[in-house]
Amino acid sequence: MKPGTIQRSVFSWTVNIRRYVKNGQPLKALELYQEMQNEAINPDKFTFICVLNACASLLALEKGRDVHAQIVQSGCKLDVYLGNSLVDMYAKCGSIDEAYRVFNFMPGRSVVSWNAMISGIVKSGNGKQALELFEHMQQERIVPDTVTFVSVLNGCASIGALADGRSVHAQLRQSGCSSDILVNNCLIGMYFKCGCIEDACEIFNNLPVHSVVSWNAMIMGYVKCGQSDKAVQLFRQMQQEGVDPDSITFLGVLNACAKKGALEDGRKVHAQAIKSGFHLDIMVGSCLVDMYIKCGSIDDACRVFNSMKNRNVISWSTMIAGYTKFGRGDKALESLQQMQQASIKPDTITLMAALNACAAAAALHEGRFIHGQIIHSGFESDVFVGSSLIDMYAKCGSIIDSCRVFNNIPMHNVVSWNAMIMGYAIHGLGSDALRLFEQMCQKGACRIYGILQLGELAAKQIFKLDPENVGAYVLLSNLYATTGKWDNSRMLQQMRKRRHVHKQPGQTWIEVNNQVHTFLVNDREHPQIMEIEEELKRLSEEMIKAGYVPNTRFLVREMEEELKQFSLCHHSEKLAIAFGLISTPDGSPLSIFKNLRVCGDCHEATKLISRIVGRSIVVRDANRFHHFQQGACSCRDYW
Repeated sequence: MKPGTIQRSVFSWTVNIRRYVKNGQPLKALELYQEMQNEAINPDKFTFICVLNACASLLALEKGRDVHAQIVQSGCKLDVYLGNSLVDMYAKCGSIDEAYRVFNFMPGRSVVSWNAMISGIVKSGNGKQALELFEHMQQERIVPDTVTFVSVLNGCASIGALADGRSVHAQLRQSGCSSDILVNNCLIGMYFKCGCIEDACEIFNNLPVHSVVSWNAMIMGYVKCGQSDKAVQLFRQMQQEGVDPDSITFLGVLNACAKKGALEDGRKVHAQAIKSGFHLDIMVGSCLVDMYIKCGSIDDACRVFNSMKNRNVISWSTMIAGYTKFGRGDKALESLQQMQQASIKPDTITLMAALNACAAAAALHEGRFIHGQIIHSGFESDVFVGSSLIDMYAKCGSIIDSCRVFNNIPMHNVVSWNAMIMGYAIHGLGSDALRLFEQMCQKGACRIYGILQLGELAAKQIFKLDPENVGAYVLLSNLYATTGKWDNSRMLQQMRKRRHVHKQPGQTWIEVNNQVHTFLVNDREHPQIMEIEEELKRLSEEMIKAGYVPNTRFLVREMEEELKQFSLCHHSEKLAIAFGLISTPDGSPLSIFKNLRVCGDCHEATKLISRIVGRSIVVRDANRFHHFQQGACSCRDYW
């Protein structure tokens, strides 16, 4: 202490620390606590309680442990109040084992002790354990309060424990807590998450007053149940009843618009958010960006993002993923750089989006740089980050790096297995891909060989992981068609359209004399189309002599066989190859690029053409490079 200064009492220090905690300034509270220690003032029980609350708010586990050690060293008695603060701090910081140790050591436990423990367990994702502790609490004759019921209902919702949820609901009626608005909102959420929409609606309709929180619970519930139209309808209804939406309402309804691809509804909600000022909320702003991206308007997403005064990791990650989705890998990587310049630390979602951008742009150097950041951040063991690294390296041409990453993942899931299998496949390592595929589940080439059951399983797994993956819809639809299940194929295509998952039109391009020529299926626009068709006719005659029969099972539409054969002959890759043959010197190699996966018939035809014309033909499709030479392909018919 400096000479001439007056030493403050432990009481005055504690009052000021408590004030910072109450005012939502936990970091200031900890700084003041450090000053107190620097002046050799010994904290008391009440000081420790305030400091532990600050640690809990900041999720500062290591600091909390230090404070716990100081409590032990000070000889301060562990009563119920200090014990509750320790349990709460450890539980909120995610250290359930340490929370349990303190909880079990406490000489006496109040309902607050049990609440802290149950809440922490629920937040750690162990709903079953929380329900067991709730039962133990009642065996100890501790009467639950509203906080207990909120945590237990959230636990039921997290594991879909409908029977337990109904039992808790029955106890609520007997406890006198059934009129509590927060408890009722948790009941609504629990019933929605357990799939009981009618029960949720009954509770909502029986509420004496519908607060904005109640409306939010209903809107969020409908969004999570996939009933986005109903969520938007409720949003309108709540305003008609004079209830003003808050930021949570806007998050819910914007998610609803995003899920159903309702761009115009989304724009109306955006206008209301601007009118009410909630567009300035960082989470609402991020949700607006996400909504516009999912509704197909990247320009609107950019405008919202650029207008945001404050951005967090979610805002940046959403924008980076959006640029990647729309094929703007350069802008995605540029945004990552700007994010880091703004001192925003990327999380796993950001890094995966950036890796996808590198993969799309074949930007190996940038991908390696991001890999370095991943190692530095400690994310390399994350299976989803690892899977993105595998995919990036494979698509950037370094299958050896893909293998290294795959081998370093401690625990594989279907995503990492699939990433490595596809990596082998796009590099023409069919034997390795099949070997790994068999290791995974004794099944990878279901489209080619018509194994319907396997194809359904593989595609449905992709739907769960990525509902907007158009490739899975196309794969399964084609598989249904090739096995004659036309009704299933049509139903799947209708589902794809309802979900606003759009298939890109197939196009192939070839560069001749420094000019890029693009072709679509049945294209008639090219100025040399007459010569191209003459070349296709000549090639067809030569191929038929060599034993070629058009494989119309790869054409999934129902049409006459003759029309199918004509359509196959005029696929975009065949048009591009024919143009290349008439526009380049004999014997020179051809390189063409297609935005979708090359179809089976075109693959067979290109093998024959390479032998007939004596040329090397390289085709890069959406999945891999195919090197055709002397009637064979580098992929060995696995792609």
